[in-house]
Amino acid sequence: QVQLVESGGGLVQAGDSLRLSCAASGRSFSTYALGWFRQAPGKAREFVAAISWSGGSTDYGDSVSGRFTISRDNAKNTVYLGMNSLKPEDTAVYYCAAKTGALLYRSASRYGYWGQGTQVTVSS
Repeated sequence: QVQLVESGGGLVQAGDSLRLSCAASGRSFSTYALGWFRQAPGKAREFVAAISWSGGSTDYGDSVSGRFTISRDNAKNTVYLGMNSLKPEDTAVYYCAAKTGALLYRSASRYGYWGQGTQVTVSS
């Protein structure tokens, strides 16, 4: 019911900022909760942030809380991930994901729709 396409990744230096975008298409877009996950080589997929389209509630992983901001633009059917004070350990492929319902979850298994991912590399 929904297709997701991420963009905005790139190579940056530690301390820099970057904003990722996830463009969504499909019916009933407002009924989906959206999340961002990341996966580095040799590591498990990690929860980054989630947002409810219905109520505007947000949730963040402990490793990014205070540095990252998830937001949305309903008119553009787009969800964003603002990343500040980037660290080398933030280097990963970042994925946009969607799930039915408004409740927010941190488990990747709760999300049924995934984008192709965008690479973020932070050099020291």
